[in-house]
Amino acid sequence: MTMRTALVAAAELLAWWLALALLWLVFIGTVDTLERIVGASVAAIGALVARAGRWAVTWR
Repeated sequence: MTMRTALVAAAELLAWWLALALLWLVFIGTVDTLERIVGASVAAIGALVARAGRWAVTWR
Protein backbone atom coordinates (compact mmCIF):
# COMPACT_ATOMS: atom_id res chain seq x y z
CA MET A 1 0.00 0.00 0.00
CA THR A 2 1.42 3.33 -0.99
CA MET A 3 1.28 6.41 1.18
CA ARG A 4 -1.35 8.00 -1.07
CA THR A 5 -3.56 4.91 -0.87
CA ALA A 6 -3.27 4.88 2.91
CA LEU A 7 -4.21 8.56 3.12
CA VAL A 8 -7.22 8.07 0.84
CA ALA A 9 -8.37 5.11 2.94
CA ALA A 10 -7.94 7.08 6.16
CA ALA A 11 -9.82 10.05 4.72
CA GLU A 12 -12.66 7.80 3.59
CA LEU A 13 -12.88 6.16 7.02
CA LEU A 14 -12.90 9.56 8.69
CA ALA A 15 -15.63 10.82 6.36
CA TRP A 16 -17.79 7.75 7.00
CA TRP A 17 -17.21 8.00 10.75
CA LEU A 18 -18.12 11.69 10.78
CA ALA A 19 -21.28 11.14 8.73
CA LEU A 20 -22.44 8.22 10.87
CA ALA A 21 -21.62 9.97 14.15
CA LEU A 22 -23.53 13.09 13.05
CA LEU A 23 -26.48 10.97 11.96
CA TRP A 24 -26.47 9.29 15.35
CA LEU A 25 -26.46 12.68 17.07
CA VAL A 26 -29.47 13.75 15.02
CA PHE A 27 -31.47 10.71 16.17
CA ILE A 28 -30.47 10.79 19.85
CA GLY A 29 -31.90 13.32 22.27
CA THR A 30 -29.82 13.89 25.35
CA VAL A 31 -26.25 12.61 25.35
CA ASP A 32 -24.18 11.55 28.34
CA THR A 33 -20.60 10.27 28.39
CA LEU A 34 -21.42 6.58 27.97
CA GLU A 35 -23.69 7.31 25.01
CA ARG A 36 -20.92 9.35 23.36
CA ILE A 37 -18.47 6.45 23.73
CA VAL A 38 -20.97 3.92 22.39
CA GLY A 39 -22.02 6.19 19.52
CA ALA A 40 -18.43 6.89 18.49
CA SER A 41 -17.55 3.19 18.68
CA VAL A 42 -20.54 2.07 16.64
CA ALA A 43 -19.86 4.81 14.08
CA ALA A 44 -16.27 3.55 13.78
CA ILE A 45 -17.47 -0.01 13.21
CA GLY A 46 -19.98 1.26 10.66
CA ALA A 47 -17.23 3.20 8.88
CA LEU A 48 -15.09 0.06 8.65
CA VAL A 49 -18.02 -1.95 7.28
CA ALA A 50 -18.89 0.77 4.76
CA ARG A 51 -15.27 0.95 3.55
CA ALA A 52 -15.04 -2.84 3.30
CA GLY A 53 -18.34 -2.99 1.42
CA ARG A 54 -17.32 -0.32 -1.04
CA TRP A 55 -13.94 -1.98 -1.54
CA ALA A 56 -15.62 -5.36 -2.16
CA VAL A 57 -17.90 -3.87 -4.81
CA THR A 58 -15.16 -1.95 -6.64
CA TRP A 59 -12.37 -4.55 -6.25
CA ARG A 60 -11.12 -6.05 -9.52
